[in-house]
Amino acid sequence: MTTTLSRRTLIRAAGAGVAIGAAGTAWPRRAAAATTLTFSSWLPPRHPVVVNAFEPWAEDVKKATDGRVSIRIFPKPLGGAPAHFDMARDGVADITYGLHSFTPGDRFLLSRLAEFSFLGNDAADLSVAYWKQFQAKLDKAKLHEGVHTLGVFTHGPGVIHNNLRPIRTAADLKGLRLRVPGGYVSDLMNKLGASPLLAPSPEVYEILSKKVIDGVTFTLEAVTAFKLTDHLKHTTTVPGGIYNTSWFFVMNQGKWNALEDRDKQAIADLSGEAFARRVGKAWIDADNAALEKIKAAGIEVIQADPAFVKDLVVQTSALEEDWAKLADGRGVDGRAALKEIRAATGIALPS
Repeated sequence: MTTTLSRRTLIRAAGAGVAIGAAGTAWPRRAAAATTLTFSSWLPPRHPVVVNAFEPWAEDVKKATDGRVSIRIFPKPLGGAPAHFDMARDGVADITYGLHSFTPGDRFLLSRLAEFSFLGNDAADLSVAYWKQFQAKLDKAKLHEGVHTLGVFTHGPGVIHNNLRPIRTAADLKGLRLRVPGGYVSDLMNKLGASPLLAPSPEVYEILSKKVIDGVTFTLEAVTAFKLTDHLKHTTTVPGGIYNTSWFFVMNQGKWNALEDRDKQAIADLSGEAFARRVGKAWIDADNAALEKIKAAGIEVIQADPAFVKDLVVQTSALEEDWAKLADGRGVDGRAALKEIRAATGIALPS
């Protein structure tokens, strides 16, 4: 039996996007299924980096993919901060972020490239420089094997906050119990005579308020983001950072592979260097706002004097050389990478 279609029906079918088969039968076109990716976030929901970097990135991904890819950021994490890399690898969440140094052992040893002292005063410039070195050197060493890398970045220059005494010399650190994020700064504080305690950021308020520790190695913004102003009295800053941190931003490999090529490209355009600039600016703005609140709270802000900086140079140079030798064994020229990062950020090791 032959189906007869009127001219009006044909016009309606064409307007509705209906394909007309060779036999004259109308079939609806199948729309591409939308994808929703889960994003586990362990920072406080109103943290400036969540509000001004991750959330806008997720919104831009949806726009850039014409709604084909949506990202759902959970208000509470699906696991502890140290577990987030493996959560993305194992598919517990599709997208995660975190500090490499939270993971015990030397699994992410190469990421110390972005943790050393005197790396940069501008989190955006340093994050972009780090991303370029990651692409050029660390990615080839399979630092992020098992996941798709959306980006790497750093926070603002790390400083020392405490509630016992001003830190003006290296000797002032001796005996201080300080929270650290692990990695390089843990070794540095040990070398300088402090007692470091590894703890994720969300745990700091409790251990500081209960006097388990005397202070923290943190950024400026973290003091206000984690509501620590009532428990600190002194802050010491160093040009380029007493330390820095290396952060990952990753996605489950299988979920990435399942995306359409056009959506992969749209996400890639918003990630990598573009995200490094976005998240770096979020940290710069947050640090600047926090500094005013820190001063208003009566916390003494001290710029490290030359003698303290000189002591730091001695220690960081030795630790950098130890790391570079280990990096050589993994096929990465760490000395060249550090030199290129400092050249990009305009930082020279003080002599």
